[in-house]
Amino acid sequence: MPNQVDLSSFKNTFYKKGASYFKIALWTLVYSLIFKNHLIPFSFFKVFFLRLFGAKIGKNVIIKPAVKIKYPWKLIVGNNCWIGENVWIDNLETVTIQDNVCISQGAFLFCGNHDFKSTSFNLMVDTINIESGAWIGAKSIVCPGITIFSHAILMAGSFANKDLEPYTIYKGNPAKKYKERIII
Repeated sequence: MPNQVDLSSFKNTFYKKGASYFKIALWTLVYSLIFKNHLIPFSFFKVFFLRLFGAKIGKNVIIKPAVKIKYPWKLIVGNNCWIGENVWIDNLETVTIQDNVCISQGAFLFCGNHDFKSTSFNLMVDTINIESGAWIGAKSIVCPGITIFSHAILMAGSFANKDLEPYTIYKGNPAKKYKERIII
């Protein structure tokens, strides 16, 4: 009989969250009160608290309601960025979003995965980099270790499991080149 997964042997002792348990608990409270709350639609408050918890956030950043960010201290956002409703940034490692990036509603950026070949289902983490002018479409998914190069587009509902070339539009699961992006 082949080896089987044994989740009781799972250990991720190598992984460092980058903050104390107290800071993580405090962030969880702030997230619940400010970010999940649709009654606080103003980006100013969200940007203030993200910076307070260590995020590097540029100017003119719009953060819509119900945006979920795992660890603000592992987030870098440039100037003039839009982060849409229900975006989930599961940043077990650093997520870098450069200037003029739009991340549309319900997009999911995740920095962690598991080694399906390992009997203990080992955790694997990597960064995500989204370069200037890129657009992540609604309900799209960006995997760990991916770079979305300058002005690339990941169309709605698409799945990026490899780097996206600059000025190129991608669609599908997995995302494939659709056509060149021409800005006039």
